[in-house]
Amino acid sequence: MAENKFASVDEYIGSFPADVQEVLEEVRRTIRAVVPEAGEKISYQIPTVTLDGKALMYFSGWKEHISIYPIPPVDDELAAQIEPYRSGKGTLKVPLNKPIPYDVITRLTQAFVKARA
Repeated sequence: MAENKFASVDEYIGSFPADVQEVLEEVRRTIRAVVPEAGEKISYQIPTVTLDGKALMYFSGWKEHISIYPIPPVDDELAAQIEPYRSGKGTLKVPLNKPIPYDVITRLTQAFVKARA
């Protein structure tokens, strides 16, 4: 990840190589499909998805993976699906050299929204 200060999510995504940009854009679209009314901003120098003006979830790109933070409360089935991606208590790391589990990202986004309700 570049050490710049980003003014927008577009600027953040644009700072990555084209192949990573594609993944980050698809993550963004996947989240927006679940929460079309979501806003977005840069917070902690990474993309932040907001709902009703408050941070809902974060995602970021790295050299070899993407991350999603924090991990919302999840059911047992989703917990099993995210287990291979867990990195610490609150972070998921999805390797860029394997298929990105967009269906899991959809379910995580739904869990974030449910936790907010």
